[in-house]
Amino acid sequence: MNPLKMMVVAGARPNFMKIASIVNAIEAHNQLQAIPPIRRILVHTGQHYDEQMSNAFFRDLGIPKPDVDLEVGSGSHAQQTAEIMKRFEGVLLKETPDVLLVVGDVNSTAACSLVASKIAYPPPSERTRPVIAHVEAGLRSFDLSMPEEINRLVTDALSDFLFITEDSAAENLKNEGVSENKIHWVGNTMVDTLLRHRAKAEKSAILDKLGLRTSSDPAGVRPYALVTLHRPSNVDNPKTFGGILEALSVLARKLPILFPVHPRTASRIREFGLEGSVRLADEVGALDLQSTQIHCVPPLGYLDFLCLTSHARLVLTDSGGVQEETTVLNVPCVTLRENTERPVTVSGGTNVLAGTRKEDILRLADQKLRESPRKNAPKFWDGRAGTRIIEVLARELGKIPPGQ
Repeated sequence: MNPLKMMVVAGARPNFMKIASIVNAIEAHNQLQAIPPIRRILVHTGQHYDEQMSNAFFRDLGIPKPDVDLEVGSGSHAQQTAEIMKRFEGVLLKETPDVLLVVGDVNSTAACSLVASKIAYPPPSERTRPVIAHVEAGLRSFDLSMPEEINRLVTDALSDFLFITEDSAAENLKNEGVSENKIHWVGNTMVDTLLRHRAKAEKSAILDKLGLRTSSDPAGVRPYALVTLHRPSNVDNPKTFGGILEALSVLARKLPILFPVHPRTASRIREFGLEGSVRLADEVGALDLQSTQIHCVPPLGYLDFLCLTSHARLVLTDSGGVQEETTVLNVPCVTLRENTERPVTVSGGTNVLAGTRKEDILRLADQKLRESPRKNAPKFWDGRAGTRIIEVLARELGKIPPGQ
């Protein structure tokens, strides 16, 4: 039997955790000599391209070197999306995959899906275009000011297979008129990766480097809060960003706050003159735990960050993925947004929405520090989502006429 040619696309840091599970599932499928054999082609668009935002994740997660690197780099949304489309079209025409698998909601996801939906393979290809499969489909914040929401809507509208992580995604897609036979509830590939690497992350030296281990008990860890901030709505507005940092500065008087700073966020701190609130650092080193200042460190690799998240007393974030990770890890989470496209982390997890007002952040952070987290992993968040995705594609693709 001819192999099923599957092109897997990743572009930014959140994508890498999701494709790792899928790459592992493809390898397991082929090792079992399951039908049909799958030929994987891995494409990295280069949307995130520096060492800590990209290469370190490939290394930590054991993802093979990409077959294709588009090396797109940064730019405005329009520039970046257009450049991905221009460079990706030639790759698609050269490789003519049977299926294009995209994950998440970044510019690379929407751009590659759009190219694939309009492509016309030349003869002698059996298909006129690839089947498009979207992993993490159906999530909605209902906030069109978020670039990711536009990417989600566009990608889902173009996709033939919609792989979902929670029941709200199924309802959203049905309300948008999507046929039920396109929707497959498979679980969360990011959770697959977390569960696979959790034990390895525990061996990270990051807690020792930061001086967070207690001297009396080598297994003990000093209480701390972990912060991530990167969304334009939070960090591009000096008033909003300044207010969040004010809240964090008050919270830092209760327990140390560790802040791995995203490159975009670091640029805004300098641009807005906020270095009085936070002091940027060039390297990871022991924290002055007597200081009540927010402790900044450079971006961290996946294993180091997972280790810190696992041991945090509290996490404050505007990241969708971190909301999911804290739910699985049973770590209290305060989301610095007015909405979330992952409502199961609130209804069935450890997450609460605080918005960006100083008073609300402090009130809900204090509430989360006092309450006991709930242990209630959502359905199918069990480490097998990647396997389910590959099983569905292997079983169903032969039933789809070429080009449909």
